[in-house]
Amino acid sequence: MLDRNARFSVGFDSGDMPAFPKLGTMILTCIDARVDPAHVLGLELGDCVVFRNNGGRVTQNFVDEVTALAIMVAKMSGAMEAAFDIVLMQHTKCGAQSFADPQFQALIKQRTGVDVTPNAITDQRSDLLSDIQTLRDAPNIPGGIRVAAMLYDVETGIAQEVAPPTPLADLRH
Repeated sequence: MLDRNARFSVGFDSGDMPAFPKLGTMILTCIDARVDPAHVLGLELGDCVVFRNNGGRVTQNFVDEVTALAIMVAKMSGAMEAAFDIVLMQHTKCGAQSFADPQFQALIKQRTGVDVTPNAITDQRSDLLSDIQTLRDAPNIPGGIRVAAMLYDVETGIAQEVAPPTPLADLRH
């Protein structure tokens, strides 16, 4: 990997790139190596902020991260309230589907003390819509943030829209 980085750094001229992503977007997706948003969505360095966890689920940790990021973005931009997009992207054939099995959940909890329930995938489309509701119901996330959802098929390489970009304020009515 250091050799790859050495090749990457030759002629590197993006040292003055701003921290705020060019597309004003944060993507939440799974840690699965088959689901790299840069490749799947044709992103370039600096286009988006990418947050990854098991299953690409909206967990309390993600809500906390978005809340902190919203405050940081507002401070950096001088705006009263942050406005950016969040794209939730889950994928087919996800290993987090095994987290939906209560016996497997119990085994993990027994062995490690970790509760994987928030990351469980039962049905990607309904889970994505549920995750949008979680963001909608998070009181500290500004209403100007827009949220969208997509499902990436690891067999075809196609990402399909599950929910169009919608401001959280509109979802809160």
